[in-house]
Amino acid sequence: MNSVSNTMRLIGAGIRALLVLTLLTGVIYPLLVTGIAQTAFSRKANGSEIRSEGRVVGSSLIGQRYDLPLQKGEETPAPDLKWFQPRPSNGLGVNTVNTQYKILLSGATNRAGDNPELIKWVKDAKAAVIKDNSTADFKVRPEDVPADAVTSSGSGLDPDISPEYARLQVHRVAELNHLDVEQVDKLVADHIQGRILGFMGEPRVNVLQLNIALKDLTGK
Repeated sequence: MNSVSNTMRLIGAGIRALLVLTLLTGVIYPLLVTGIAQTAFSRKANGSEIRSEGRVVGSSLIGQRYDLPLQKGEETPAPDLKWFQPRPSNGLGVNTVNTQYKILLSGATNRAGDNPELIKWVKDAKAAVIKDNSTADFKVRPEDVPADAVTSSGSGLDPDISPEYARLQVHRVAELNHLDVEQVDKLVADHIQGRILGFMGEPRVNVLQLNIALKDLTGK
């Protein structure tokens, strides 16, 4: 009898502990953290959304592609060169488990620096950068191509490019959008973000924010 009552007492204590901990960690704590985040850091808590013309067009933390519609016979779409282009995204993969949805998976290429496939990717990307960004009055030299123009980031979703890569694209963007080079160059200069707290990271340009500003400029 004592054994049964002790067992029931322990079960009752376990159920009470479960209910209390569920209330504390599953309800009260998440509500408290969410409330603090929404009050003090609402933009970051909601995904660092970027808005244009009254609607969300992306996040400042996640890179996007700016490509032309996929043509018949193409495996990958060609870049829409009217826009500033982001870093390559060779690290992106495709979900192969649930094939109902074409979900992209972020990640690095996981290839060593001397991997022949990686070397070919870099060489091809460099040749494309030189070709795409050379105009009638501006020729890109191989030594002017920065590393981030030909290599993907660890996630494949880097939203930023270096100021050097952004400036490299100025003449092409100006020509294809019928703008003055000075206008587009100033646009880039206005969107350069410095190091975090003055010493962490490198100067950078958010491609989505830059392209939104470019869209506004072409609209004017």
